[in-house]
Amino acid sequence: MNIKDTKMEKTMVLTIDGRLDSSTSGVLEKKFLAMMENGENNFVVDFTGMDYISSAGLRVLLMVAKKTKKIGGKIVLSALNPNVKEVFDIAGFTGIFTIFASREEAIQAF
Repeated sequence: MNIKDTKMEKTMVLTIDGRLDSSTSGVLEKKFLAMMENGENNFVVDFTGMDYISSAGLRVLLMVAKKTKKIGGKIVLSALNPNVKEVFDIAGFTGIFTIFASREEAIQAF
């Protein structure tokens, strides 16, 4: 997994490539927590290059959603490929997260 973060106005955009699973989810969790400690509270997660997500990855996203809500922020997702979208559908996460077709649309949500 590769994570690239970019500050876009008042939003942090994280572009994730590869697999988000039990062996990589801890890296993403630490990244989010460090950014929140530095005052960031609005996030766009761009899934354009992600080809797999496991329950461990879903757990990290749910944790971030809860923490950002507590501090007055939010997290939105963009560009889920069909396989990743199916995992979100099965887990019931499409009702929890706001999901946009593109990164640009997600950034506009802020």
